[in-house]
Amino acid sequence: MEQVLRPIYQERASQSNTLGVILVEKREEQSNVTDTFDTVLLIIVKEAEQPVFTKHYLYEGNKVALHTVTEKLIRKWLLVGSNKKVVDWIFFGKVLFDRNEFLHKLKIELQEFPYNGRKIKTGIQFSKLIRRYLEGKEYFDKGSYLDAYNHVVDSLHHLGRLSIIDSGLYPEVTVWAQVKKIEPAIYKLYEELVTSNEPIEKRLELLFLASEFLIHSRTRDGAQHILEVMQTKETWSIQELHDHRELINYSVDLEVFVEYLVDKGYIQVEPVVAKNDRIFHRHYKADKDALEIEQ
Repeated sequence: MEQVLRPIYQERASQSNTLGVILVEKREEQSNVTDTFDTVLLIIVKEAEQPVFTKHYLYEGNKVALHTVTEKLIRKWLLVGSNKKVVDWIFFGKVLFDRNEFLHKLKIELQEFPYNGRKIKTGIQFSKLIRRYLEGKEYFDKGSYLDAYNHVVDSLHHLGRLSIIDSGLYPEVTVWAQVKKIEPAIYKLYEELVTSNEPIEKRLELLFLASEFLIHSRTRDGAQHILEVMQTKETWSIQELHDHRELINYSVDLEVFVEYLVDKGYIQVEPVVAKNDRIFHRHYKADKDALEIEQ
C-alpha cells in the first residue's frame, strides 16, 4: 500500500509547509484506531486555511483516508485529549517523511511529557471529571439511574485518564488496559460498575461514595493549573478566565469547575459594584491561604 500511496504523499512532502507524514495500517484487533479504514495517511502541516482537510481513496477494495492537519490542531488534540487516535498514530505509525526531525522530537516530547503539559492536561481532565460527576449525582438524586450511569461511566474514564497522566504517560486509545496496570483500584471500580449483578441503584450508590473520596484526594493537583494562572492577577471576571490562552482549553467545563473550586475554598468570590449599586459583578481570585494549607 505504501508504494501505491507514494505519489500522493511525496507530492505533499515536497511542499515546504509539510512537517511530517505518517502511515497507519489497520490492526485487526483495533480497527477503530483507523476508523475502520485499511490505511490512514496523516500529514501534519505548519499552516493551512482549514485546520483539518480529509480525502478518501479506494484502491482494489481497500479504503484509504488522508488527513491533512495543522500543527496547532495536533497539539490541541494532544493537550485536550479530544482525539485519542492521534496519540496511537504518532507512536505506532510508520514515519514516511520527517522535516527537521519534527515527528521524532514530537515523539520524545510525548514520551517525556513535560511537567507543565501534565499540569494543564490534568486540569482539563479534572474539570471534565467534575462536570460528569456532578451531573451524574444530580440524575441519581432524581432517580434517573440510567442517565446517572452514563455520566458515572464517563467520569470514571476521566478518573482513569488522570491516573495515567499522573504517572507521566499519555492516555492511549486502550485507556483501561493502561489503568489496569497503573491504578488497579480505579479499574476495579469500573469493572464493578459494568459487570456487577447488583441493582443499578446500589452500584451507583457505592460508586458515588468511592468516587467522592478519589476526587477529593485529587482536587489540589486538578486545580493547580487554573490556580497558578489566577495567581498572575488579583481578580478575574469569568470572561477573562474564558479568554485566557491556556484556560480556553477548558471550554464548556470551565464555569462548573470554577464553581466547584469556590465551593471547596480554593477560589474566592469578589463582588465588584456594577452600574446599578444594588447589583454586583462576580469576580474571582485564587485563595492563597488555601493553597498554602494544601502544600
